[in-house]
Amino acid sequence: MTDRILIVDDEPDIRELLEITLGRMSLQTASAKDVAGAKRLLATEKFNLCLTDMKLTDGDGIELVEHISKNYSQIPVAMITAHGNTETAIKALKAGAFDFVSKPVDLKKLRNLVTSALSLSQKDNSTVRLNGEVEHNSGPSITGQSPQINKLREKISKLSRSQAPIFISGESGSGKELAARAIHDNSARSAAPFIAVNCGAIPQELMESELFGHMKGSFTGAEQNKQGLFQAAQKGTLFLDEVADLPLHTQVKLLRVIQEKSIRPVGAQNELPIDVRLLSATHKNLIIEVEQGRLRQDLYFRINVIELAVPPLRDRQQDIPELGLAILNKIARENDAPVCELSNGALAALHNYSFPGNVREFENILQRAATLCEEDIILESNLEFILATSASFISTETQAEVAPAVTANSNVELDADFSLEKHLESIEIKAIEKALIETRWNKTAAAKKLGMSFRSLRYRLKKLGLD
Repeated sequence: MTDRILIVDDEPDIRELLEITLGRMSLQTASAKDVAGAKRLLATEKFNLCLTDMKLTDGDGIELVEHISKNYSQIPVAMITAHGNTETAIKALKAGAFDFVSKPVDLKKLRNLVTSALSLSQKDNSTVRLNGEVEHNSGPSITGQSPQINKLREKISKLSRSQAPIFISGESGSGKELAARAIHDNSARSAAPFIAVNCGAIPQELMESELFGHMKGSFTGAEQNKQGLFQAAQKGTLFLDEVADLPLHTQVKLLRVIQEKSIRPVGAQNELPIDVRLLSATHKNLIIEVEQGRLRQDLYFRINVIELAVPPLRDRQQDIPELGLAILNKIARENDAPVCELSNGALAALHNYSFPGNVREFENILQRAATLCEEDIILESNLEFILATSASFISTETQAEVAPAVTANSNVELDADFSLEKHLESIEIKAIEKALIETRWNKTAAAKKLGMSFRSLRYRLKKLGLD
């Protein structure tokens, strides 16, 4: 059956242009000049997409977007806005619009938009699994049945039907990238690439080249043309983690990319059109970053069109048994080993823990426990929590030597980038190195000095990169 498009615009010339363009794509169209006429057509005919102008004689396109979102949620809506009217575009996206296109209409961008929207209209979202294994990702997805997680899944399903930039907020380790992957896997872009990049891990001088690419000879060391991450994510989704770490000069260029849907590689003369869904995240408070001048306010409004909050693990502790089983199954697959079980004592201890490192910390705890447990049963004694790490493996003698260093730092004011896990790891490394030096690198003797098993020491050496 041929897809049908509803065109709503009060200008006959625009309606005719859209009808001709869509007709050349072998699509059927029906037109209305106002909100009332569009509502009548929606009530009597079936459509796969609606293209509506913002300004109409009896109302505005936002009203129509809201009407369709409420009564015909399966129909994607795209807004036609005045060129450069960012405020209108953001308002339309927040109201539930799939995407927007600016006047004068770029026919190539319009065709791309229509193709994406029709793919979404044809996609059966019920076949995509948000729990367990997802279709395009080999790792565990969003697991749990708590009210917080069910609400998160519902919002992901809704946001997947849009092209709006999404800002994913949440504490470190809470699963922001998993939420981004779930949005991608539920969207019309699921067959295209999902590219995740940690902006804080890229040197500032290489940031523009990594994101937008560069031309041969554009700077010292540029020996050949390089494709940027935006191009690598073409037709798909680009997830910018720790987006607040972008340098200000790159923020300016990112803002233009979002507005114009095109990029200019470093050293290039011409811009290249891109079709990429942008998702971003950070553990930082964006409002504070704006107030401190580290994040441009105009970029803040463009990346934070819609916010998706990922709850911390301590707020959904009823998910711990199911999430723990999913993690242990993953560990068993990766190591080609039997699946370990959590004893009642271990489960009780996990329920009483606050998980400052969230799901990422939970995975680390179970990884260690699965390595150290006997007969594939994880006991409470096999669990080593971050808040107790510095005391859980060091002998009384060593604790006495390390304690002054900890105490000396206890009154230091913690800044926003302080990481308890890294701080405790540094203490752990110093204690292990001291024991190894004193025993002339005899691991068996060092393990005994530290009050731990040789197997446990070997695991820690590998984990800390000391092996």
